[in-house]
Amino acid sequence: MGLTGFRGRIVSLAVLTATLVVAVLVVLSHVLLSRATDADTRTLARTRADAVAATVEFQNGQIRLVEGTGDAFDTVAWVYADGRLVDGVLHPATAAIVDRLGKSGGADIVTTSRYLLYADPLPIQGHRVIVVVTVDLAPYESSERHSLVMSLVLGALAIALAGAVTYLGVSRALQVVRRMSALADEWGDHDPGRRFGPGPPRDEFGELAQTFDRLLDRVSATIADERRLTDEIAHELRTPMSVLRGEAQLAERSGTDVAPQLVLTETDRLNAAVSTILDAARSRTQRDATCRLAAVMRQVCAGRAVRLDAPSHIEVGVPAEVAVSVLTPLLDNAARHARTAVTLRAEPTGDGVFVHVLDDGPGFRPDELDRVFAPGHSGGSGHGLGLAVVRRIATATGVGVRAVAGSNGHVEVRFPCAGRV
Repeated sequence: MGLTGFRGRIVSLAVLTATLVVAVLVVLSHVLLSRATDADTRTLARTRADAVAATVEFQNGQIRLVEGTGDAFDTVAWVYADGRLVDGVLHPATAAIVDRLGKSGGADIVTTSRYLLYADPLPIQGHRVIVVVTVDLAPYESSERHSLVMSLVLGALAIALAGAVTYLGVSRALQVVRRMSALADEWGDHDPGRRFGPGPPRDEFGELAQTFDRLLDRVSATIADERRLTDEIAHELRTPMSVLRGEAQLAERSGTDVAPQLVLTETDRLNAAVSTILDAARSRTQRDATCRLAAVMRQVCAGRAVRLDAPSHIEVGVPAEVAVSVLTPLLDNAARHARTAVTLRAEPTGDGVFVHVLDDGPGFRPDELDRVFAPGHSGGSGHGLGLAVVRRIATATGVGVRAVAGSNGHVEVRFPCAGRV
């Protein structure tokens, strides 16, 4: 229905445009033809009047026509001398007008429904001589009518042809869209890896198909990332649960109590994993929240041997929970691989607020900078544990995270300034 409606609108627009163009052309051609016909009839009348005037002569004080030359004009031309008809045969249909023009004494043109009458005075000294001629307009009017009918017929054919060509052209162009719709219906939910694959685009619809393919690629990549993230979170949840279950079974069999510190540690791991999931979900909606960065950095550094360098007045455009969820795994990684010291330093710039997580342990190699945040990646020395979750939260909240190659560990986090999210 959508394609049919779209095609119908395009064809209707083409037909309407063609109709307007044809109407303008028909009216314009009819007006030009009428003006040309009017000019031709006036020219014919003047030519006829000149021919009759050539037969008029003045002899012995009288106005007369050369014998034998004016017979052909008796029914279409009349000669008046001093208000008196001296040659020509009057007809009832035009007699009154001819008589008035012949006695008027000046040049004049009168058009009736059927005839054009033209009065032409002759320069004969001492006499008032007027030649009156008529031109029958019926042949010209008939020619105009035939021309108008022919123009209308040709215009109607042009409109029909424009509609047919537009219909065929639009139908052919929409074949790509119909194929895309059919393929999308065939795929369903069980075949997300299929693509339209239209080949090199020949028109805008081909470009649209390529755009949809790229969009599907991005959606598939996002879904794959979500699945990998789910697997990682499930693994993070399974590990402490397995430890707790194993310790509980061991205590049950041996009759001893489970160590409270172990329960607290594994419970904290469970709570951290669940909090990460919640933060990732909430970060999609809390886009207007802000927090004071110094307070967040002090919170994540509490109980850790971390050198802290953060101006107290800086505010960033993310919720405090998000900032904590991003910085905490990075500090855990840094503390795990540091030899003696970990540093957390904030640096405000025009592009945002950069937080540098530094340690004096082994740094990142240049060839692994793009892989350390990939889901499931873990370096031989342990780098990368939990970094996929960090990247996920950062991407959802407009926070930038990247590893910096060097001889020591260095991860850079860019928080947006408050009010610039």
